[in-house]
Amino acid sequence: MAEYDYDVLIIGAGPGGYVAAIRAAQLGLKVACAESRETLGGTCLNVGCIPSKAMLHASEYFDAAANGSMAKMGVEVTPKLNLGAMHGQRLDAVKQLTGGIEFLFKKNKVDWKKGHATFVDAHTVKVGEETVTAKDVVIATGSSVTPLPGVEVDNAKGVVVDSTGALELAAVPKTMVVIGGGVIGLELGSVWRRLGAEVTCVEFLDQILPGMDEDIRKEANRVFKKQGIKFKLGTKVTGCTVKGKKATLTLEPAKGGETETLEADCVLVSIGRRPNTDGLGLDAIGLETNQRGQIEVDHEFRTKVDGVRAIGDCIPGPMLAHKAEDEGIAVAEWIAGQVGIVNHDVIPSVVYTWPEIAGVGMTEAAAKEAGHEVKVGKFPMLANSRAKTNHEPDGSVKIIADAETDRVLGVWCIASVAGTMIAEAALAMEFGATSEDIAYTCHAHPTHSEAIKEAAMAVRGKAIHT
Repeated sequence: MAEYDYDVLIIGAGPGGYVAAIRAAQLGLKVACAESRETLGGTCLNVGCIPSKAMLHASEYFDAAANGSMAKMGVEVTPKLNLGAMHGQRLDAVKQLTGGIEFLFKKNKVDWKKGHATFVDAHTVKVGEETVTAKDVVIATGSSVTPLPGVEVDNAKGVVVDSTGALELAAVPKTMVVIGGGVIGLELGSVWRRLGAEVTCVEFLDQILPGMDEDIRKEANRVFKKQGIKFKLGTKVTGCTVKGKKATLTLEPAKGGETETLEADCVLVSIGRRPNTDGLGLDAIGLETNQRGQIEVDHEFRTKVDGVRAIGDCIPGPMLAHKAEDEGIAVAEWIAGQVGIVNHDVIPSVVYTWPEIAGVGMTEAAAKEAGHEVKVGKFPMLANSRAKTNHEPDGSVKIIADAETDRVLGVWCIASVAGTMIAEAALAMEFGATSEDIAYTCHAHPTHSEAIKEAAMAVRGKAIHT
């Protein structure tokens, strides 16, 4: 029997990788985790989910004071922006959380191998100058920003930036153009809009937030417009020139037509992310990626190479930290001889704008395309008592249920705490709930979550407050 340095080697210490490492160690396996960053946590904790939420939260306070929302509630203040301090609290949050993972590695006896990992063979990986062997290797390398041809990102200059650079701007730009109407672009665009920038979002498709329910996408567009974000939909960016501290974009209709130019102090390129599979030496083990650069796996996250598995952003599915975390736990349990479970049909997604936007399961269109006859229940946050008292009138909840069985197929909502509300929907769907199950579950009053109950009641025409 071959002797290995470790039972499991995880490549990548993002949400999928570090969770897989900790869970494998909890199950009694000898574990190492290779990570080339100076800190653990991957994109999410270092330059993604966590720092962006710190800036979103802080900017919401500033905006509430600046736009008169606080004054309406009898709190009269004149805000003064200290951008340095705002960045400071962001960096502090990152430091605490990445340091927390390092503590958990030590607590669970996970060895952190510092350096870039490259396969020598299926059980041998070179990490920096060290060579490590493991019975099982898990690829959890995450994803990185997708480049846009004709638009060169230079975060150091702060004129044309990606999501990482957009977190580090030293001053509030007077004008900002966000290329891409997806989650990341709208979140970061919202931050700088609140802090004073004039923001224009350019999206190739005819609507923002691809993949979300059509009603929610349209409503979100209206909400963002009311907040001052301008949109150029059905428009593609064909080029970008930078002169000094200004960028000039060349635009044209997605379906063809006359070109135009758009000038900005800052351009944020946010058209999506791509798997980090280059530089791993996959060719050394005979492992190829699909057309999207992803690694194909089976339900146990096994690749076609014996002893090599993969999870997270580098395999098919939504590029979400919580999806990677669940896969990290599951892959560790499979390796340890247990059964790992991830229900990929019930993965919630959240946009942390104000208000938040969240969804889980099928959109109405997808449900119909899958052959379901559906019944839909809707409820506006304007009629929700807690939203009313909090001066949060924007948003709604939409529940899609199978017309025959009443089983909930999808839930979509816009509300100040939609990201928290969606957990109830995900739990209900995990247990195969019907809309009636949700409707007849007592919800505390007054809470935002009552809107989910009312939307569930509306599926069968029983809503009370509309």
